[in-house]
Amino acid sequence: MRLKVGLLGGGSWGTTVASVVSRNAPISLWARDAETVESINTARENRKYLPGIALPPALRATNDIADVVARADVLVMGVPSHSFRGVLEEARHHLRPWVPVISLTKGLELSSGKRMTELIEEVLPGHPVGVLTGPNLAREIMTGQAAASVLSMEDEIVVRALQPVFHSGLFRVYTNTDLLGCELGGVLKNIIAIAVGMGDGLGAGDNTRSALMTRGLAEITRLGVAMGGRAETFAGASPAWAI
Repeated sequence: MRLKVGLLGGGSWGTTVASVVSRNAPISLWARDAETVESINTARENRKYLPGIALPPALRATNDIADVVARADVLVMGVPSHSFRGVLEEARHHLRPWVPVISLTKGLELSSGKRMTELIEEVLPGHPVGVLTGPNLAREIMTGQAAASVLSMEDEIVVRALQPVFHSGLFRVYTNTDLLGCELGGVLKNIIAIAVGMGDGLGAGDNTRSALMTRGLAEITRLGVAMGGRAETFAGASPAWAI
């Protein structure tokens, strides 16, 4: 039996992941914006976030969150960190027990400093949680360029069972049971990416960029290990430098 997937979030990355998943499993995408839903269903395009990119016929969108969540065997969260908790609260009333919940979101909740998987565990206790993270640019994936990502969950059996849902063609998905390390890698690299961008804006060269990224990765690794992650995790795809 093929798992039914519900994806919450109609931005560029949520739409991209939904398009990839549609090759492997039935999927419904929820977006709050009615124009985005209409654009996906009628024009086969997310004009707001991915203009000019054709979407697969199997991908359908709706603004009925209850319908998407109630049907889901796997729930994927593709909403920004600032609205993550609110959408989880909406989904909570419709989600069946034990349905895995996978986060696509890189960031921390501003008020609490919690990771997105910690929010899932708080709002939806008892559900297996995971993250999909990697050096992925939505438009490149949608135009067929090769990319790699990491699906991380603490339960190795569950993560391997879900890997085929996301793995497709030139979008290669690896697995990792270091959930904390993978999620932190995706969060902490943004700090270094901002520093690199500031260097570019100030006219710094490739030497400066390389130094910032090299030393930044060392700092991320030390912090991640101190917080409970595995050092080798930060040498893989989870830091996601391309995002």
